[in-house]
Amino acid sequence: MRRRLRTATAAVLCLGMASPAAMAQSGTASVAFSSLKGDPGLPVEVTADQLRVNQTDGTALFTGNVLVGQGVLRLSSAELLVEYDATGKAISRMHATGGVTMLTGQETAESDEAVYTLADGIVIMTGNVLLTQGTSAISGTRLRVDLNAGTGLMEGRVTTVFVPASVNP
Repeated sequence: MRRRLRTATAAVLCLGMASPAAMAQSGTASVAFSSLKGDPGLPVEVTADQLRVNQTDGTALFTGNVLVGQGVLRLSSAELLVEYDATGKAISRMHATGGVTMLTGQETAESDEAVYTLADGIVIMTGNVLLTQGTSAISGTRLRVDLNAGTGLMEGRVTTVFVPASVNP
C-alpha cells in the first residue's frame, strides 16, 4: 500500500523546485522547506518499545515504534541508533532505519533510512525517498536537509510532474 501511495504521490510537483532542465541534466533538485527549519540545539525526546544501552561504545539502540521529537521536528522508524559524543552526555548522531518518516509543518519525508547529525543540523535520508509538501511531491534516492537553513537537495533519479495551476487548486 505504501509503495503504491509513493508511486501515485510522486506524480506531483514540489513547490520551490529547480527547473525541469536542471533536474533532467543533473539528477538533482533543490527544495525549499517552508516549515522544515528546525533548531538542532533543542532537547530530543525518544519513545520506543525497547532500549538497549552500550556503555562500551557510547550508543543506545531504541527498537519498536520509535518516535523522536525535537521542537517541531517529528521522526518515526522501526529502529534508532543514538551515538553520543566523547563525554557521553550529548547526542552526536542518530541513525534511523525501517520505514523512516520525518515531518514538520507542511512537509513529510519518507525513506528507508535517515542519519541526523545534530552538531550541524543535517539530515540525510536515503533509499526510496519521497518528499511531500501539501499536495505536491518529489521522489529520489537521497535527500539532504539542512534544518538550520530550511533547505534541501534531492539527488539520484529525481521524479516529479509539473501540474498546471488550473488542475492543482
